[in-house]
Amino acid sequence: MEHHDKILILDFGSQYTQLIARRVRELGVYSEIKPFSLSLDEIRKNNPKGIILSGGPSSVYAADAPLPVPGILDLEIPILGICYGLQVIAHALGGEVTRAPQREYGRAELTVKNASPLFSGLGDSLSVWMSHGDHLTRIPPQFEVIAHTANAPIAAIQHRHRPVYGIQFHPEVVHTPRGAEILGNFVFKSCGCRGDWNASAFVASTINEIKNKLGSQRALCALSGGVDSTVAAALVGRAIGRQLVCVFVDTGLLRENEAEEVCSFYERSDFEFRFVDASQRFLSQLQGVTDPEKKRKIIGHEFIRIFEEQARQIGEVSYLVQGTLYPDVIESVSTKGPSATIKSHHNVGGLPSHMKLQLLEPLRELFKDEVRRAGRELLVPAFILNRHPFPGPGLAVRVLGEITPERLAILRPADRIFLEELRASGQYDLIWQAFAVLLPVQTVGVMGDERTYENVIALRAVTSLDGMTADWAEIPHDLLARISNRIINEVKGVNRVVYDISSKPPSTIEWE
Repeated sequence: MEHHDKILILDFGSQYTQLIARRVRELGVYSEIKPFSLSLDEIRKNNPKGIILSGGPSSVYAADAPLPVPGILDLEIPILGICYGLQVIAHALGGEVTRAPQREYGRAELTVKNASPLFSGLGDSLSVWMSHGDHLTRIPPQFEVIAHTANAPIAAIQHRHRPVYGIQFHPEVVHTPRGAEILGNFVFKSCGCRGDWNASAFVASTINEIKNKLGSQRALCALSGGVDSTVAAALVGRAIGRQLVCVFVDTGLLRENEAEEVCSFYERSDFEFRFVDASQRFLSQLQGVTDPEKKRKIIGHEFIRIFEEQARQIGEVSYLVQGTLYPDVIESVSTKGPSATIKSHHNVGGLPSHMKLQLLEPLRELFKDEVRRAGRELLVPAFILNRHPFPGPGLAVRVLGEITPERLAILRPADRIFLEELRASGQYDLIWQAFAVLLPVQTVGVMGDERTYENVIALRAVTSLDGMTADWAEIPHDLLARISNRIINEVKGVNRVVYDISSKPPSTIEWE
């Protein structure tokens, strides 16, 4: 995809790597995360205006320490090392890194001791966030110390003649109040970026690229009714018009009344719209399956078979459009090489290795909030853009264990009640994502003086900016009580409701 300027972020395993990418994009500069081992040729192909080396949990002296390819520091490209990235720079160029007497974690006061473009306009003292076990005890030749804290005599360094910097703290987290300005100084003053990456520029360039790529070829769009697929359809539709056919598949795993609502909206749209009822087909394929990864794979494969069938009916369709986002890509394909994949998304890791349709994923470089901004540029209605995310596998990953029509019939009304009450109370728009989960356990209860042994519903609601990190939503207790009371009274087969108060990380947002 064509961009004006790019900052390349090499990932050494930090939990904050995605935050670095987001902060740079918020400055109006496109950023992209790549593995730490990216070759020099690949770096040159990316043509970055600057490189940021992320933090990470390793020690540079460990036998299996992640280290960049030799020669990266000799490139004529500005480089900023953050935490472990600082230690990588120092270790590679002749400095000394040792284990700190004690791990430093939390807020610290940074004193700027030498002039540096990195701290331009920020004064002599800054509050920063530290999180490290190793620290720098000797700087490399040709470098100077530009800042220190009480516990870190070498908290920031810079090369005397080249735009190469290293900082021990994390400017990307909110606990470093002026971190965005530090990143801005690097991106604009050292790298010379223009800061013209925005929704309008993305929409214009993407439409142009889709036109050039597809020409007169036709495309199918896997339309779910959610934010991502709708914005993807709007983008491709703006580029190729009636060459786009949007297909909505009822998998039997949708929320209550969702198929009817989606069809009602899209049947009035400008592009060609098709509805496929494949509910029995999906449910039969999932019969007896309890492993969540198998569920995702089965659903992904079945989706593709359906779309290939639709393509044959339409004739001469070359592309399948999907609303894949950057977090889907990050979580499904590890950027750190040896690290484990968190989970495969149905529209990334769940696809067959051989497909007749080529994938077209115009949003795969965007975070969720960026997709919504692009949607506003494309005049997508607010009631679509403000919908909570809904996973591609649908309720298959919210009915834990085996999926049956009976269990789906318990979850659907419980989920509807939860969302109804959130909307009525004004909480819905304050929450990133909310849903109910049917657990594979039963508990003892008492109803009407009789003993019951029925199902448990877990409620999950989180606040987030992009889904990469999230915290549980502090829903008022009286509202939770009302929701619980309604579910137990109105949903046959439920006698207990619990609320999930875990954050991401360490948990994921979805339970499966």
